[in-house]
Amino acid sequence: MDNVAIIAITKNGIEIATLLKKHFSTWRIFSPSKLRQDGKDIQWFDESTTLKIKELFENNEALVCIFSLGAVIRLIAPHMRDKKTDPAVVVIDDTAKFVISTLSGHLGGANELAEKIGSTLGAIPVITTAADVNKTIAVDLLGKEFGWEIDDISSVTKVSAFMVNEEKIGVFQDAGEKDWWMPKKELPKNVHIYKSLDEMMTSDCKGFLVISDKIIENSKIKGRVVIYRPKTLVVGVGLHWDTTKDTIREGMNFCLSKFQMSPRSVAKFASIKKEADVKGLQELSSEMKVPLEYFDKTDLCAISIPNPSDVVQTFEGTPSVSEASAIKASGGELVVQKHKFPPNLTIAIARRAS
Repeated sequence: MDNVAIIAITKNGIEIATLLKKHFSTWRIFSPSKLRQDGKDIQWFDESTTLKIKELFENNEALVCIFSLGAVIRLIAPHMRDKKTDPAVVVIDDTAKFVISTLSGHLGGANELAEKIGSTLGAIPVITTAADVNKTIAVDLLGKEFGWEIDDISSVTKVSAFMVNEEKIGVFQDAGEKDWWMPKKELPKNVHIYKSLDEMMTSDCKGFLVISDKIIENSKIKGRVVIYRPKTLVVGVGLHWDTTKDTIREGMNFCLSKFQMSPRSVAKFASIKKEADVKGLQELSSEMKVPLEYFDKTDLCAISIPNPSDVVQTFEGTPSVSEASAIKASGGELVVQKHKFPPNLTIAIARRAS
């Protein structure tokens, strides 16, 4: 975490902030101008701390406040919105004895930040979120290190409550990384793995965790399930220089919908390397925040594909672009063979090898 603001409003606080700055060089220190000291790498402010907190709260990933917890709560309370958008807030006392995770402990990363600062200062990290205290699964963080996305966050609170209250939780996974729980540790006793979705849904579980790139629609578990989307799908794209962003998106969405797969699981776009990059594909890649990988025609020629094309061979120098690039980029197998979208687009989708 680089975009972090440290707010120190006492002389002791400035010393603690300066020590943190030595370990975390990208963090910035802010302090009232009445405490100004020459030679310190500090941004001094003249406005009230109340006004400065508002600005920093809205423009940083995290705030590290070196003053009392009560004062911090009063200052940030008017600006808090929800756990998806609020920055992490960590509070350090004036003697650096405690480091308290105060806001956005899980999604915002305050718990992790408190642990890191505690280790740096030799202070005691104080973390109160139930999943961490009980050493159980943090429902809102599962797979975060792998880039998994939650399909619908509205069920997270309910399923988290089931988890920390040790209600029976069912887990089904058919895609993505398998090592999502702590290595060499048993799952919590209330968590049960099922080999099939049907078996899990007919169980007596109170809540459910599903890790899949497939669309899951079942009224029996609606409102009691958190679905995680691992980044498993590679979309291979064969196209012309003027193929538009919207055309590519429509073709991709058609294929995903037809084969009941989630767009949240798209990990990468892949295509052939041309003399000039296709603007439409670049724009879609940027808009979806999905990386794009190009391959030379010689690389694509070496890939075994089910649907070679003489036309593609003539124009591109390889019998396949969409299928070959999807397979090449994924290291896995096709799950959607190429679909043609006249006049100049083909889409194929491969799933990454697990």
